Amino acid sequence: VDDRGREFYVGRGLELGFLERDMLIVVSVFPPQGKCVLGHTTGLSLNNDRLYKLTYSTEVLLDRGKGKLQDSVGYRISSNVDVVLLWRNPDGDDDQLIQITMKDVNVENVNQQRGEKSIFKGKNPPKIIRKENLEALQRPVLLHLIHGKVKEFYSYANEPVAIENLKRGLASLFQMQLSSGTTSEVDISGDCKVTYQAHQDKVIKIKALDSCKIERSGFTTSNQVLGVTSKATSVTTYKIEDSFVIAVLAEETHAFRMNSLQTIAGKIISKQKLELKTTEAGPRLMSGKQVAAIIKAVDSEYKALPIVGQDFQSKCKRCPSLSEHWQSTRKHLQPDNLSKAEAVRSFLAFIQHLRTATREEILQILKAENKEVLPQLVDAVTSAQTSDSLDAILDFLDFKSDSSIILQERFLYACGFASHPNEELLRGLISKFKGSFASNDIRETVMIIIGALVKKLCQNEGCKLKAVVEAKKLILGGLERAEKKEDTMMYLLALKNALLPEGIPLLLKFAEAGEGPVSHLATTALQRYDVSFITDEVKKTLNRIYHQNRKVHEKTVRTTAAAIILNNNPSYIEVKNILLSIGELPKEMNKYMLTLVQDILRFEMPASKMVRRVLKEMVAHNYDRFSKSGSSSAYTGYIERTPHSASTYSLDILYSGSGILRRSNLNIFQYIGKAHLHSSQVVIEAQGLEALIAATPDEGEENLDSYAGMSAILFDVQLRPVTFFNGYSDLMSKMLSASGDPISVVKGLILLIDHSQELQLQSGLKANMDVQGGLAIDISGAMEFSLWYRESKTRVKTRVALAITGSITVDSSFVKTGLEISTETETGLEFISTVQFSQYPFLVCMQMDKDGAPLRQFETKYERLSTGRGYVSRRRKESLIAGSEFPLHQENSEMCKVVFAPEPASTSSGWF
Repeated sequence: VDDRGREFYVGRGLELGFLERDMLIVVSVFPPQGKCVLGHTTGLSLNNDRLYKLTYSTEVLLDRGKGKLQDSVGYRISSNVDVVLLWRNPDGDDDQLIQITMKDVNVENVNQQRGEKSIFKGKNPPKIIRKENLEALQRPVLLHLIHGKVKEFYSYANEPVAIENLKRGLASLFQMQLSSGTTSEVDISGDCKVTYQAHQDKVIKIKALDSCKIERSGFTTSNQVLGVTSKATSVTTYKIEDSFVIAVLAEETHAFRMNSLQTIAGKIISKQKLELKTTEAGPRLMSGKQVAAIIKAVDSEYKALPIVGQDFQSKCKRCPSLSEHWQSTRKHLQPDNLSKAEAVRSFLAFIQHLRTATREEILQILKAENKEVLPQLVDAVTSAQTSDSLDAILDFLDFKSDSSIILQERFLYACGFASHPNEELLRGLISKFKGSFASNDIRETVMIIIGALVKKLCQNEGCKLKAVVEAKKLILGGLERAEKKEDTMMYLLALKNALLPEGIPLLLKFAEAGEGPVSHLATTALQRYDVSFITDEVKKTLNRIYHQNRKVHEKTVRTTAAAIILNNNPSYIEVKNILLSIGELPKEMNKYMLTLVQDILRFEMPASKMVRRVLKEMVAHNYDRFSKSGSSSAYTGYIERTPHSASTYSLDILYSGSGILRRSNLNIFQYIGKAHLHSSQVVIEAQGLEALIAATPDEGEENLDSYAGMSAILFDVQLRPVTFFNGYSDLMSKMLSASGDPISVVKGLILLIDHSQELQLQSGLKANMDVQGGLAIDISGAMEFSLWYRESKTRVKTRVALAITGSITVDSSFVKTGLEISTETETGLEFISTVQFSQYPFLVCMQMDKDGAPLRQFETKYERLSTGRGYVSRRRKESLIAGSEFPLHQENSEMCKVVFAPEPASTSSGWF
């Protein structure tokens, strides 16, 4: 007989039995290692008529992942806990109803060094938690356990959700099993996959938090370069004695890190600790076979509630309205302030307010704003990406009016850059496209952006959505049926964004059979497809284009076709034929193809091994072929390179035989692991300008109209090209009236990074992880001619202000703690190409300069009571990144010394 009045019967040394309620219960004394724990067969079990007195605490810490307590913010909630067994099913020992009651609740800082700065100093629990919350927290809950797993959780209806979650977090600790294995469990974290590791006197439970099924809001950016990596772990250790716990220690961590900027990082550490202090005589078991009757007898007010954590939003007292937020934001979004990072910070903060606003509130500020700030407001409203913001902006904009074309364009580009677009947005644009427009440019932009949204939705497994299917038919069907060249170009641009695999046959058709600009656009669209889509069949067509097997093609089309072949696993014979063609091409195309091959070798691109193999043959590698002169070039270099990421730039320039620019192409790519982002591309194209200098056009380009324009890709989105001039008369009028002012390609505020996670901590606390990044950008370009000085210049200027903010918060409704990390900078990049055709051969100088950039980093940590009292810690770090001129090939450097030769020093000593 033990000290609890149980009579034990010893068997053959392997079994132990005890008599309880006239039943002989037999359990294994010496179970196989890792299979079972001494004392019970399945889960935790309480003894009859006993009161278990325990202590409980849950604490949370926030930091940047360094783990130093003194650098962290957080708080601890502690209490005493009484646990009693109310009922045990007479037909099964593993069917129990237990009552859990929290008592003597207290809240304090985890970091005891806070001292006088502690927000809890001088405040008792009723003041901190509030009296009604404290009363609810200390009301008992009932837990129905079958075989150690939660069957039902009973509590009182209409209690504050945040308080109920704290009780759910405690109750979930009582769910466990005593044998090893992997199973699914439903607790406060949701329906999760858990793995148990049973040992002689303890059990370890590992919960796979990424498997938990629970309804929580959240979204992320699909591209990994702009994305966020988050990691979560949960380990709970149970120390067992006599089928009940003597100690439970649970630790859960959530960490995030921005992929492209690893200083934007944060970590949540959440701990729960439960310890048995004493046991004493408790209430007698209630008799009965039905648990429902027992619960009703205890208190008829008890309701069966989900043990899964429930979502709640802390109410904001005395919070400003949306219009009040806007009044404090708008001064930072004045046109003159857009070059500052402060404008981007204000833009990001205002988006958060817009996401909780109603359609009517948003419409009110849209209608009241003036034309100077309205474009920036349209950027923000569109970037909010809620149903209310979309309804408001579509109601506000009138596509049948030509008075708001700038606003329409800003809306459409913000749609194209949307971080997590939905079907509703695509459906809205399709509906607009079917309507009428005051501007044909806006109609084209709508279709181009539809293509961008199709790609993003397909990346998020939305290719079968009705609106996406309709958009695909609209693009492909429109391209097949287009009668006007303008419509063909529009649908090709949309397909260049959508990158539909089923569109490749159409692109090949237009690339090979289309006229110059159409053929070139179709080829550049093919250039954007992943290597897996550039099959042998696709390369057969591209080889025919490059080698002109069926018709004569312009240099721009041929060189693009060659670049696609060389960048997509070229075969030995493909590389050999391209190398053998060098020397037989027009002069500048010879030079361009030569530098393209040399760039592949120097930069160790994937095709470099095959190129080296072919160059072992003398017929392909000889002086005659590799000594071709000219001004055209291709060059690739690193902007930045770290062990986990890289940023590259590539610049290729193709001239006509007369020395006039045919195409300049500046690309910037960002790489992280296997993921990449086409950050920007600016292409300036010109044709038919030989008449200006009485030069002879190249073969196949004799009848081209005079034209110059610019096309841009920004963050993987192809924008609508802009035209500098079209036709000889247009060229002459613009030359005579030229002011030298650049033409804007894209200008606005862009929400670039958008990651939001709402987390249910297993302690019952609510956490949020958010990372937002935005930029104010202005890309402009100009093309200048001077017949007097026999000189032409092309300029592409990019101005950027960038701000990225990461934050984590943990909220219990009565106390909130948070960590915010942000980085901001302003910089610029300018590319200038100068051609002097006053002598032959022409002098060509390319310059690519990056401005110096101030880099500012901020860190804010805080703890705040719902009553308003708070603690804040702020840090700031500032540095300057020096400006630089990006290196290009050596020939260019030597040419620039000639073009910008210093003026000869004067030798005269007087006035004359």
